[in-house]
Amino acid sequence: MDVLRLHGAGDIRLHTEPDPVPLSGEELVRMTAVGLCGSDLHWFEEGAIGEDRVREPFVLGHEMGGVIASGARAGERVIVEPAHPCGQCADCNSGHGNLCQQVDFCGHFPVPGGLSTYIAWPGHLLIPAPDTIQGDDVALLEPLGIAIHAIDLSHFQSGMTAGVYGCGPIGLFLIRVLRAVGAGHIQASDPLPNRLAAALASGADEARSTEMGGQPEGVDDWGPVDVAFDASGEDAAVETAMRTVRTGGRVVVVGIPPNDRTSFPAALARERGLTIVMSRRMKAHHMHRGIDLVERGKVRLDGLITARFPISAGPEAFARLLARSELKIVVNPSD
Repeated sequence: MDVLRLHGAGDIRLHTEPDPVPLSGEELVRMTAVGLCGSDLHWFEEGAIGEDRVREPFVLGHEMGGVIASGARAGERVIVEPAHPCGQCADCNSGHGNLCQQVDFCGHFPVPGGLSTYIAWPGHLLIPAPDTIQGDDVALLEPLGIAIHAIDLSHFQSGMTAGVYGCGPIGLFLIRVLRAVGAGHIQASDPLPNRLAAALASGADEARSTEMGGQPEGVDDWGPVDVAFDASGEDAAVETAMRTVRTGGRVVVVGIPPNDRTSFPAALARERGLTIVMSRRMKAHHMHRGIDLVERGKVRLDGLITARFPISAGPEAFARLLARSELKIVVNPSD
């Protein structure tokens, strides 16, 4: 089978390897669609995320779906839940499997991800894809789940106002879910014109341009909103969230920063009495909630995938990801 392996920062190569052999409880899945996301970009740019580094060539990809290739479920279209928590630790037992320190997570070193023709993965983590979610859209349910988890952390209630700063796919899903659950007003910002247009198309009431590393024009007169989200990982977006959220409000940091550091004006956060919440991945039920929102027509998946590549063009796909010229890039490993 074909496999894309990251050898180090900026170095991704196509390999030919034997198909995986499923263990007990696992299924062999032919991968049809794998989305590239911000964490994949960090791995590619830096060869690391936080304290975890590439120590040997490994396979990225955790936003994914495919078709079960053998056994009793052969032919079933599935969405892959990429996290396999241990189920036994204190975090798992308290309902926080997303914080499990023994988790196996697809595409996070050393666990191989989905950028290969086939993967072997536990059957209970393969969610049947409904007919309402077709084709490459199976790769969009994981980022949708990330957005749902972040909104839960914000303590959002219908009628509240919100700010979303950073309008890549996670930011766009934040906007779409906030609109679906009754946001009164949504404001957004991003440096890239195509993302600002996508924010408005996704349901933002206003979207302002910002310089990379800077603040939107008139930021101190913009808002206040009840909850604010950093969806970029940039310090400037965190500061925008702090400047525009109401006194005593909540700021949810969703983006992954470069070089594992987030900085903000401490006096601003302290004087305004802000609650700062860090969001990590999602809980098991968020994927199912996302599927339900799509099936009921509450959240749209259209307009997000703007480029597709066969696995043989993996280096080109990552070059496009690095250029930040697309919204969501999908690799089709079995085409």
